[in-house]
Amino acid sequence: MNDSEFCERLEIETTVLKVWIERRWLVPPQSAGHPDFDEAELARARLIQDLVGPMGVNDDGVDVAMQLLDQVHGLRARLNRLAEAVRRQDAEVQRRILAVLDIDD
Repeated sequence: MNDSEFCERLEIETTVLKVWIERRWLVPPQSAGHPDFDEAELARARLIQDLVGPMGVNDDGVDVAMQLLDQVHGLRARLNRLAEAVRRQDAEVQRRILAVLDIDD
C-alpha cells in the first residue's frame, strides 16, 4: 500500500509518518522508488501508536523499543536458520548437538 493508504488505515497525518520513517521506526520496502507498506509495517506502526499514545512512551523510549524488537526478529531468524541446519544433519549429529544443549527431543 502507498503512504496515503497507510496513513488512512492508521488515521495519522503524513507528517507523522515522515517522522517515523526519519527516526527509522518504520523502514518500508521500496517499489519504484516509493514506500510500499505491507502488513508487517502496519503492525509496527500500530505498536508505535500504542507506545506513544496510551502507554505514554517518549521518543527515546520508542527508539529503544523498536531497536529491541528488531533485534528479537533478527535473532529469531538466525535461530530458525540454525535449527534448519541442525535438522539437515544425520540423527547422530542431531543427538550430539541436543546433548550439548541439554535439550530433550
